[in-house]
Amino acid sequence: MGEQHKGRLKVYLGYAAGVGKTYRMLEEAQELKRQGVDIVIGYFEPHGRKETIAMTEGLEVVPRRAIQYNNAAFEEMDTDAILRRKPAVALVDEFAHTNVPGSERVKRWQDVHALLDAGIDVIATMNVQHLESLNDQVWHVTGVRVRETVPDWVIDEADEVVFVDLTPQALRNRLERGVVYAAEKAQKAMDNFFTETNLSALREMAMRHTAHEVEEKLSAGPDAGSAEVAVAVSNEPASQACAPAPRPKERILICLTGNPFSAVLIRRGKRVADYLHADCLAIHVAQAGEERDTIERHLSFARNLRIETHVVEGPEIARAISDFARQQHITQIFMGRSAPRPWYRGLRETVVQAVASQSREMQVIIVASKRR
Repeated sequence: MGEQHKGRLKVYLGYAAGVGKTYRMLEEAQELKRQGVDIVIGYFEPHGRKETIAMTEGLEVVPRRAIQYNNAAFEEMDTDAILRRKPAVALVDEFAHTNVPGSERVKRWQDVHALLDAGIDVIATMNVQHLESLNDQVWHVTGVRVRETVPDWVIDEADEVVFVDLTPQALRNRLERGVVYAAEKAQKAMDNFFTETNLSALREMAMRHTAHEVEEKLSAGPDAGSAEVAVAVSNEPASQACAPAPRPKERILICLTGNPFSAVLIRRGKRVADYLHADCLAIHVAQAGEERDTIERHLSFARNLRIETHVVEGPEIARAISDFARQQHITQIFMGRSAPRPWYRGLRETVVQAVASQSREMQVIIVASKRR
């Protein structure tokens, strides 16, 4: 038997519910069906939207799988049924969804990867606020902590990303007309998450991320494969005379502790690393008597974002960090602000101050904890 070819992933990316991601996905599905492509709906969430539901007419739907949890029945995408059916293309709505406990995989994007590994192409939908690295930024802007997230690398590795845009004013108009939600729910949404300020900020995040993806694909050159991002880009080649001189490779080190703020630090460091095309590492200096479960959660979170993790030992935390950074040719060190010291220890250096003084050839970035 020949080697199994991996399926292609296409993601319709929006900045909020109602911008038209699912409609565009189904519109493409109907066109593919007209061309004779074997396509099925693996998972579709109608939300009572009549125009979107009408777009499913004539498309084969793989029935959902019922799962019992806490004496209640829930429906999830039946990944095994899709694998048995083995279509050429499967449509998967709400890519960032977390599956009910008892499912074979925790996240729907992991189910999608199982389809891709089987050679099935997938077209999916997702909103930008579900990107892991934007989680803190979305919380600070909107006051809503998004619980369902997707690691950035999953979207970065998609073969195609299409940004579905709609102005905040047009989206709010759709809400007022009852196109997105029923009247009562729509009014609540407009008064809370769907304010014009929130929508404008989310739209800007989506545009920035799309622009970053475009820049990354273009800079990767023709050898990067056929991955693409749908957005208007000038086809004029950049002048060779204006090309910037090559810069040394950036390497970022994130310093982890048992503090819950380490999760924020991981997201911030990883996002900067992605923008700079930098290597990203994380370090924890082990200390006697510390809470290992908390540290391991942070390390596991970092590994899930494809950050290389290291645990080292040393009597002096700052010295261990600076020595490791030097060995690894780190250019930027990300640290959280040190906790306030008791008055009687006020003259001693904090760990952050010690790292800064011992790593003068590197940039030490102190990430402050913001409060809403």
